[in-house]
Amino acid sequence: MSEQPDLAFSAPETPEEPGLGSYAQRAYLEYALSVVKGRALPDVCDGLKPVQRRILYAMDRMGLSYSGPTRSSAPKPVKSARVVGDVLGRFHPHGDQSAYDALVRMAQDFAQRYPLIDGQGNFGSRDGDGAAAMRYTEARLSRITSLLLDEIDEGTVDFMPNYDGSTEEPRQLPARLPFALLNGASGIAVGLATEIPSHNLREIADACIALIKTPSLGAEDLLALVPGPDYPGGGQIISSAADIADAYRTGRGSLKVRARWKIEDLARGQWQLVVNELPPGVSTQRVLEEIEEITNPKVKAGKKALSQDQVQLKASVLAVLDVVRDESSKDAPVRLVFEPKTSKTPQQELITALLAHTSLETSSPINLTMVGLDGRPVQKSLRLMLEEWIAFRQTTVTRRSQHRLNKVLDRVHILEGRQIVLLNIDEVIAIIRQADDPKAALIARFALSDRQAEDILEIRLRQLARLEAIKIEQELKELRESQGKLEDILNNPGTLRRTMIREIEADAKTFADPRRTLIQTEKKAVAEVKVVDEPVTVVVSQKGWVRARSGHGHEAASFAFKAGDGLYGTFECRTVDTLLAFGSNGRVYSVAVALLPGARGDGQPVTTLIELEAGTQVLHYFAGPAGATLLLAGSGGYGFLAAVENMVSRQKGGKAFITLGEGEALCVPSHAAGSSGSHALAPATHVACASTGGRILTFEITDLKTMANGGRGLMLIDLEDKDQLAGAAAYTRSIRLDGVGRGGKLRDETLEIRSLNNARAARGRKGKAADLGFKPTTVTRVE
Repeated sequence: MSEQPDLAFSAPETPEEPGLGSYAQRAYLEYALSVVKGRALPDVCDGLKPVQRRILYAMDRMGLSYSGPTRSSAPKPVKSARVVGDVLGRFHPHGDQSAYDALVRMAQDFAQRYPLIDGQGNFGSRDGDGAAAMRYTEARLSRITSLLLDEIDEGTVDFMPNYDGSTEEPRQLPARLPFALLNGASGIAVGLATEIPSHNLREIADACIALIKTPSLGAEDLLALVPGPDYPGGGQIISSAADIADAYRTGRGSLKVRARWKIEDLARGQWQLVVNELPPGVSTQRVLEEIEEITNPKVKAGKKALSQDQVQLKASVLAVLDVVRDESSKDAPVRLVFEPKTSKTPQQELITALLAHTSLETSSPINLTMVGLDGRPVQKSLRLMLEEWIAFRQTTVTRRSQHRLNKVLDRVHILEGRQIVLLNIDEVIAIIRQADDPKAALIARFALSDRQAEDILEIRLRQLARLEAIKIEQELKELRESQGKLEDILNNPGTLRRTMIREIEADAKTFADPRRTLIQTEKKAVAEVKVVDEPVTVVVSQKGWVRARSGHGHEAASFAFKAGDGLYGTFECRTVDTLLAFGSNGRVYSVAVALLPGARGDGQPVTTLIELEAGTQVLHYFAGPAGATLLLAGSGGYGFLAAVENMVSRQKGGKAFITLGEGEALCVPSHAAGSSGSHALAPATHVACASTGGRILTFEITDLKTMANGGRGLMLIDLEDKDQLAGAAAYTRSIRLDGVGRGGKLRDETLEIRSLNNARAARGRKGKAADLGFKPTTVTRVE
């Protein structure tokens, strides 16, 4: 019996299924593109996001657009819920709240420079109050939407099927002006965001006309026409023209904008400050909350008491401000009243305090990211935005002209057929009565087209009167004139440009309004805390507790410390000076001497006044004036000179300033020049370097570099293997070496200029071995 072969059943070959990783990547990419192009970013052509475009188109089809130039020609508004329902059912299968929010924003005159929807009812306020529910509010299109929708049925733009294929919607609206710049836009997509400010219609129209006339228009000429944004709420742009130009050139930037105000004089010499215009995105409620937070501060989380900054800020604001109240109303959309502490309070002092500590002065971002003509989301410059819109408008006018020409030619064709009928009316009537196929007979007898014959068969008898022939002649004359103009537009680029310019001029004349935002360069408001300039001694303990004692000349033995702590050093300086703390990571932290606690107690840990990175320790300190110069060095043998003012930072996290190599430590900073305490410190002339191996090198201080931005510096001394720099000190006559001798005994020795001159050599040499009898750890200046 033969062995039977095994039968193997194989599944039909199928394409390999994608893995979960590749599927998720593709799916997320499709989602991201959908968000970017289908929801979050506006189109450069009409400046609208898809939901906005669908709302306007749906309202137009509902008959909610103006039929004439006056308010009497306006349609009756309908419930917003009806509009939202129509948009969702026909074009936008998403949440009703998202569609209603988009409708509300287009109706808010404080959110859009040129509102596209005329809203009836409560559509919210600039204080953050939300709009009433859609069942309560009513809406219709505003007059300016005619610039977006009037040419929609003239073949100007492409249409695409809606989400279920039951109808069509436009890909863009045939905008007669660049609404992407007029109303701006704000949105966050996936990996992209946009923040386009609003602009003045007259200025943008002039810029478009200038670019149409002169495509190579210079950047300065363009900025002369568009000097900057024009926000709905007014305000004042204080950024320089160079900053504005740079933002427009790159498509990204940030402008400083402040509120506008006036001083109102009251009886008996009293006065009050009234703010009537706010920066974009700032409300009166927000300003009031900020002032409340300043004047009635709360203890921060994890703290037991108010910080020195909070206390000082509260005192400085209450010293100039007495009362603030919001008097905004229907007649005055913004009216914030600030009453000074007394009538003698300097006006500029109150203004500066408010601008510096509240959102009355803030930054407004610019990010000109949008979907371009090629369908790609790209960050564009102002010029590129205008050029792409001009290209779109040129295509729109061309398509509109071709559409109108086709209609004119069709009408001419019909009228020419009617002329033939009127010349041979009896014969035409006879053919119609006797022929079995009148249409074919008319075509054969008079060489008519099918379109003309069909029109003749459907013509009414009343139109065959003698008077109708005259009307036909007049209409044909007008149509042929229109035909000539349209063909001239299509065939002559110069005529096309002139037509675009003429239409832009007409629209600008109809809808232009004065600029609201003032552009005037000003310095950023900085509230300077007034500190009485007095002598003070800063006391720092070994464990980092700091305090300040009035006056100079205190004995070190008079200062008491906590158990286990001792004196690190004292610095005779002034209350207007700065305390620097040098971290082991090369960062320099700064604290104003005026903010240091008094000397009645043990002081305050410096770590509570600064923000140290994890694993960082404060190694050294220095307190002195901004003009003082320090010699900074690392144990690797490199160093440089730097002024105190270059190391000061407003950030509690300090400033990265000294570059240290791996395993290197920061040496004690040496005071090289600048006033110190009650007497002026003579500028140092030389530098002394000492290594832990006992080698000493001195050279002229002019061999070093002053580095305002910090860094590693130049080589001070050439160290041998396993040797390190113990310290470097600037001096004129003498230095002191501190170290550890045999048995761990602390030793020190002062070297005068005669001894130091014996170790004189060029910077970067090895120096000379010194018989000190101990291992140096620090080098400090004596004189």
